[in-house]
Amino acid sequence: MNDKSLLKVGVIGTIIAALCCFTPVLVVLFGVVGLSAVVGYLDYVLLPALAVFVLITIYGVIRRARKT
Repeated sequence: MNDKSLLKVGVIGTIIAALCCFTPVLVVLFGVVGLSAVVGYLDYVLLPALAVFVLITIYGVIRRARKT
């Protein structure tokens, strides 16, 4: 994976995970589709996903900085 695509995946994933963690986007969506019982478990998935995408972003920035 090249540096540009790695950085793009990290930033997009971080934004999506942050939106789902800090705003009620998934809570409303799950309520609409009838999966509101799953809402209690979202933190177990979203917070580690946010951490992983932030680490991917940092790794992409470091790789890009070392190349130039």
